[in-house]
Amino acid sequence: MSERPVLLPYADPAFVADPFPLYRQLREDGPVRRAVIAGGLEAWLVTRYDDGLAALSDPRLSSDVRDASDTRLLQQLPETERESMLSNMLRSDPPDHTRLRRLVSKAFTARRVAGMRPRIQSLTDHFLDAVVPAGRADLVADFALPLPVTVISELLGVPVDDRHDFQHWTDRMIMRGAQPPDPAVVDEAWQHMRGYVTGLVQAKRAQPGDDLLSGLVTARDEEQQLTEDELIAMVFLLLAAGYITTVNLIGGGIATLLAHPDQLALLRSAPELLPGAIEEFLRYDGPVSPGIARFAREDVEIAGVAVPRGATVLIASAIADRDPARFPDPDRLDITRQDNAHLAFGHGIHYCLGAPLARLEGQIAIGTALRRLPGLALAVPPDEIRWRPGGLRGPESLPVTFTPGG
Repeated sequence: MSERPVLLPYADPAFVADPFPLYRQLREDGPVRRAVIAGGLEAWLVTRYDDGLAALSDPRLSSDVRDASDTRLLQQLPETERESMLSNMLRSDPPDHTRLRRLVSKAFTARRVAGMRPRIQSLTDHFLDAVVPAGRADLVADFALPLPVTVISELLGVPVDDRHDFQHWTDRMIMRGAQPPDPAVVDEAWQHMRGYVTGLVQAKRAQPGDDLLSGLVTARDEEQQLTEDELIAMVFLLLAAGYITTVNLIGGGIATLLAHPDQLALLRSAPELLPGAIEEFLRYDGPVSPGIARFAREDVEIAGVAVPRGATVLIASAIADRDPARFPDPDRLDITRQDNAHLAFGHGIHYCLGAPLARLEGQIAIGTALRRLPGLALAVPPDEIRWRPGGLRGPESLPVTFTPGG
């Protein structure tokens, strides 16, 4: 394609708050568009549903950033730790991906996750208990953030008191905006995170428990199923991925409901609609935007467009999930929508391992908040809500008021 790449204007607060008008235009312009995305990187956006679905299962598109021709992608990782950070299942392909995913998949089966319901409900009530008497809260800082952080910490066997540290380091490593990240900041954050995770691993070696991290240490030390770098990278991935997108699902889902009072009223009156409502939040304005990165191992053709070897291909799930060829009236929020096979969790071998847990946390958190916070409303005008600038989408804070309770 010869046209100049379109700029996704992450420096523009209006775009960050509502990227969907531009997304719609990109989809209408063509199925594959060159674009400058977060961090100033160039990518080929796959904008339509059927093409995106196919691309997510195309073995010619790699998850390994080392297959990318744009060296800036690697330069955004800490120089001394690039191999370590890339040794995780999110950024690997078979057979390594298959081996690594198998080590943790049992912890995230639907049956195991369903068994976590009582504890997630208890934690949800705990965090709401702290704000109910006041009649006002920041539902991100007070609720949507600490809930999934605590859940993944307990699952892994990580001290919950440490969550503020690893959350801070993670944010510094993954936050993206209009400009490339500062390599020194990323490197410093990763050095702190690696030191922290190394200490956790040593603690589990000395005193193993009945938790996922202890199981991974056993797989490393006794069964030789992964290397030390892979172990460190796995723990970091599970910590980070285990809470970031769920925070955005909960906070973004509540923000979306407050912007659609008819759907809020419907869900309050019919809480049995919650599972379908979660799927609609994921489709309508999900926590990953614009989408999922892959890298062309060879010259490929996508929707009739020639994409060169080494190109960054961004399967734009946030754009494809509003494709009118797949979803009728796609720009309308409809929590009763049927046949809602969105791409927010990906597709194929890299389908999000934590999807059952994220769904359950979203259902319990949003359902309980609606039940326990009568009169829920934004405490600021909608245009004052600040959204995360790139890659991961959700409100940075969500100030609300509600009827105080005992």
